[in-house]
Amino acid sequence: MAACTHLDTIADVEPSSEGCEDCLALGRHDWFHLRMCSACGHVGCCDSSPLKHAGAHFRSVAHPVVRSYEPGEEWYWCFEEQVGFELEGAPPAPSHP
Repeated sequence: MAACTHLDTIADVEPSSEGCEDCLALGRHDWFHLRMCSACGHVGCCDSSPLKHAGAHFRSVAHPVVRSYEPGEEWYWCFEEQVGFELEGAPPAPSHP
């Protein structure tokens, strides 16, 4: 996978929630997969989920890179460039329980 030009936006952040922060605020639990914003730690549901909160977070605050918040997955996705990638030497990805 190729890297993006937004690597400087990736910070050492903690997940904001154990599930999609926005779905949980609405009392919903119907997401498919979770993504964590690499700039601020916001946890949102993927674009295959009904409410697509990870993409909405990108469009609202312009944080381009998310990281998978799924057990065993180590990849990143850049919304700006529409490219997935892994980073050699990156700390292990956090994941929800």
